[in-house]
Amino acid sequence: MPDRKWLIVNLESPLMSFGGVLIDHIGETRDFPTQSAITGLFANAMGWRRTDFQLHQLLQDHLVFGARIERTTDRLIETQNAKLERNDKGWTTRGEPEGRDGASYSAPHRRLRHYLRDASVRALVSLDYEDESINIEALKRALFYPARPLFIGRKSCLPSVPLYQGTVFAKNAHQALRKVPGQNNLRAIWPLDSGPDNGHAIHQVTNILDKRRWQQGLHGGSRKIVEGRINPEVTL
Repeated sequence: MPDRKWLIVNLESPLMSFGGVLIDHIGETRDFPTQSAITGLFANAMGWRRTDFQLHQLLQDHLVFGARIERTTDRLIETQNAKLERNDKGWTTRGEPEGRDGASYSAPHRRLRHYLRDASVRALVSLDYEDESINIEALKRALFYPARPLFIGRKSCLPSVPLYQGTVFAKNAHQALRKVPGQNNLRAIWPLDSGPDNGHAIHQVTNILDKRRWQQGLHGGSRKIVEGRINPEVTL
């Protein structure tokens, strides 16, 4: 199998969130980006709307990525209290204010949102299928010239560095992760069929729920990933 092109995407921000399982009013975050989060990031950069669910689904279905943690972090838990009236409007990345259609609340709306604080995560992103609408060069251009402001997980989580950091050529996600210079012994994830799945550096093989049914607007769908430690080919 010939080597595939992988985009190096640097996810770094004072605060960011990778969409864990939402339980009641508590919004968790994972340590690593999810399949749906990377899909949404590129879809936003491409200028797609929520109604372009077929494009979202096609991208998610053919997106292949691995990720590694460059800088360890801790959690910040934000308590949000907001009393939203019928005529209140909020900022959106579409450039148009967004309101709410329901009746006014009689009490504040309370939520807990978890964030990674001062984290740095590097994702290696590729595609196992390309056509005119979805291809690796189009994804690359979108990071250079995004159609809308980009954020990492939530609208308040603006990137603190350029997202695009170059490209590498590799046969699979694990090999791509090792081709980017960095420190030794980095925590990393990659798809089960895109790298080794046993050995002393492998922590676990697990099934995660991190896909989205874009037409219905609901999360659903799982995939198997490998979590372990990697040593880059060139260390810093």
